[in-house]
Formats: sequence, structure tokens, C-alpha cells
Amino acid sequence: MFKGLFTASTGMEAQQTRIAVIANNIANTNTTGFKTSRAEFQDLVYQTFQAPGAEAAAGQNKTAGIQVGTGVQVVSTQMQFIQGALETTGRQLDVAINGKGFIQVQLPNQELAYTRAGSLAIDNTGALVTQDGYPVQPAVSLTPEATNRTIGTNGTITETIPGSTPNVIGNAIQIFTFPNETGLEQVGKNLYRETVSSGAGTQNVAGENGAGSLQQGFLESSNVNIAEELVRMIMAQRAYELNGKVIQTSDQMLASTTQLR
Repeated sequence: MFKGLFTASTGMEAQQTRIAVIANNIANTNTTGFKTSRAEFQDLVYQTFQAPGAEAAAGQNKTAGIQVGTGVQVVSTQMQFIQGALETTGRQLDVAINGKGFIQVQLPNQELAYTRAGSLAIDNTGALVTQDGYPVQPAVSLTPEATNRTIGTNGTITETIPGSTPNVIGNAIQIFTFPNETGLEQVGKNLYRETVSSGAGTQNVAGENGAGSLQQGFLESSNVNIAEELVRMIMAQRAYELNGKVIQTSDQMLASTTQLR
């Protein structure tokens, strides 16, 4: 009975984590380039009272053992890098990555990070930056006086400058891919950080070597599926309630035991 109490408590704790992950997914329904996560579970160590295959009699073995589990734990939160829908904005410096990969940016501490949120802008020095002011890497310097900019699917930027020939910056926006993108660390602000698990990022021309191409005037929407998240939330709620029922039942059994004469 004591085992049941502690085992059920691990189930309730795991479902609380699952609900927190679902809540974060739903909260980011409208976050550009957001990738949904899923809580992954793993059973805990088993107490073996009789090993499978143990000897039952001379020349005979048990076909099954007696093992009792001790509960469950959340082993990871797995990101789902499914392509989000491309939504048109018409803005010249908005780009969506159609396929795999990320845009590399430099943080204020000089660390590199990666994003799929392609809402870009120009700062006061002419550098191409994110909405938070993080410079795109490799660095891209644009002409503030340009009246029109075209971003090709391969990342080439062409600027129209009054009284001058067009300024062409070949493959200006590069796409970085990873051996295991689910191993990236989420750091907020639509940013990811490279880890040992993700492997080192590989720089590619957009649309080549398996990297996604760029679509000017579009942004990638969140890939959160509200219907699926609501179903998962109901399942998590029911699992939480059932684990609570196990605790209640174990408590009633303990109460009955203490009343025995």
C-alpha cells in the first residue's frame, strides 16, 4: 500500500509536467517559428521479488517473474520540428525558412544562437538584425537608402538604390543545419543554442545540401495544433485524476488495516 502511494505520486508529478508542456505549447500558438514540444515518459526501476526464469522445481523454470514497478518520470521534452504554415506579410525583410535549418545570430555576449523567426530589420548601422537587434551571422550590411529589396530563395539580397546600379549581395542569408536539431537548447525569444546533443551547425546556401529555401514576404507560423493539444490535455487530466484515485484507495486500505484488531 505504501508502494502504491509513492508510485501514484510519481504519476501525478509526471502529469503535472506534461500539463506544463502543453500549456506552453498553447500559449505560443501565435509565436512565429515556434516548435511544439511533447513530454516523454520512462518507467522507473523495478523491484524484483522473483526473477523471470527462476527455478520452480527440478528441471523446470518459471515462465514469468514477480516484478513491481516504482512509477514513472519525465525523461525529456521532445521538440517537434514539423514545418509550420507560411503566412504572407508582404514585408520586404520578412523571410520564412521553407524546410530545415535556422538563421544564425549573434547575442550581446558574442555567443551564437539560431532562430526560425525571420522577421528581420535594419539597425542604425545598416546591419541586418532580428527584431531584438541581434545581428544576422555571417554579418550582412545593407544600404539604408535603398528603396526596394528582393531576397531570393537562396538568400541573395538585391537592393535598388536611386541613381545607382542595383547592389547584389550573393547568398547573404545563410542557413544552418544540425545533425540532431531536437538536441538544441531552447533559450527563449525564438532562439536555440547549439549543444553536444545537437552536434555542430553546418553553414549552407539556402536551398542546398538539404537546407530549407527562403520565402520573402512570409513568416513561418507556430506548428501548434490546438485540437491535438486539447486532446493531450484531457488525457493528462484524466491520468492525473486516476493517480489521485490510486492514492485515495491506498489511503482507505491503510485506514482499514489500522482498524483491524
